[in-house]
Amino acid sequence: MKPIFLTAAVLLSTLSLAVPTHVKAENITVRRLLETRECSGCNLTSVNLKGTHLIGADLRNANLKGANLEGANLEGADLTGANLEGANLKEAFATDTTLNNANLTNANLSEAHLHNAQVDGAIMIGTNIEGVKGFDINLGIGGGE
Repeated sequence: MKPIFLTAAVLLSTLSLAVPTHVKAENITVRRLLETRECSGCNLTSVNLKGTHLIGADLRNANLKGANLEGANLEGADLTGANLEGANLKEAFATDTTLNNANLTNANLSEAHLHNAQVDGAIMIGTNIEGVKGFDINLGIGGGE
């Protein structure tokens, strides 16, 4: 009976170590972002940050391609040069947020709050801005090649 128990224990412990590395890395990166609000240059591709509070977060040059930021609070966040291609920012609260030189290609900004946002040089090809609420927006749109 002991050899069977030991074999099962070894097999189960081996399987628990087989969690894909990218899943572990993503969880560590997301946890770091939520705890420190600093994630400059991070790879956050396709992460679910729906409804999170990222007030004042440093997300400069972060890769948020396909990320879900629906209803997230990005007040005062710095997303300069961030890749938000295909990201969902529906109903996001982005007052005083910097999106200068960000890639917002095919991003969903519908119903977002962009009061006093900086969007200078951003690429906004195919970006959904239906129902965006905002004033005093510094908007200078860049473009693709």
